[in-house]
Amino acid sequence: MRSSLLGITLMSAAALLSACGTPAGNTGTANANAGNAANSNATAAKPAAAAPTKESLMTMEKSAWEAWKNRDAKWTEENASEKYVGFGASGRMDKTASVKSYTEQKCDVKSYSLSGDQMQMVGPDVAILTYKGDQDGVCDGKKIAASVNSTSIYAREGDKWKAVFYGETPVIDPKAPPKPAAAKKEVPKADETKPDAATEALLAVEKKTWEAWKNKDAKALEEVLAKDFAFVTGTGRMDHAATLKSWTTENKCDVKSYWVGDAKSVSLSKDVSMMTFKGGGEGTCEGQPINTEWYVGVYMKDGEVWRPAFGMGIPMS
Repeated sequence: MRSSLLGITLMSAAALLSACGTPAGNTGTANANAGNAANSNATAAKPAAAAPTKESLMTMEKSAWEAWKNRDAKWTEENASEKYVGFGASGRMDKTASVKSYTEQKCDVKSYSLSGDQMQMVGPDVAILTYKGDQDGVCDGKKIAASVNSTSIYAREGDKWKAVFYGETPVIDPKAPPKPAAAKKEVPKADETKPDAATEALLAVEKKTWEAWKNKDAKALEEVLAKDFAFVTGTGRMDHAATLKSWTTENKCDVKSYWVGDAKSVSLSKDVSMMTFKGGGEGTCEGQPINTEWYVGVYMKDGEVWRPAFGMGIPMS
């Protein structure tokens, strides 16, 4: 399940030491040189983290799930980034809330297994891991979903890779979809805090994507999405081509209007940012009302233009 935690089996990141400045005058030159040499050695001993392999990320994930199974909050305390965002029963959570959930949520997990893993690099400093999690357990007296499609996002922070996001959605068999639940509707609140400029820029890109989806406009989607775009839903992971097909020629939605809001973004590297937000609309998809859901998007700067590189929809609890 892990929607109430993000524990990654990494040691906490340490900032690289900067060299000392040269002291004024001629006194203490030997000491200054010794200090500079020591700092140089310390810096050399902590090179930037190498790009992870899919296998190394899955090793981290398995240990993270084991920590969740054992209710071991120390993993999250030590290894999740301070930028971490996840989702739980109360909605969007930061690192502090995720750690707290270990003591507040009562879970008895008997077993779990992970499979179907895929890794996507977004620039050199951000890695996205997607996979299926099968699990058997109970949390707060309720049976947890037997299978979930999961996403973990990592960012390079100095000499370590740190977890910045975890989200999951119950697996749906398109040939045997579950009975529709009561639609969750929500509209932006008038008193919602105005996003900062960086978030506004990403929201503008997201609105173009939703407009193209609403109009089933393949050309507009091609102009907006990154060439390696991928999207995760309950039915699985779709690459760029599959997404275009799903959102245009196979799109069975009749959308009257849509909205995106309650957004927060964070910079993961010079050219990559992540945004979490709510999205919903008026209309139907395959005869069912359009629900309001949480979403995560990863965006990469292409020249002066931000392009969605990854997205995922997460049902609201």
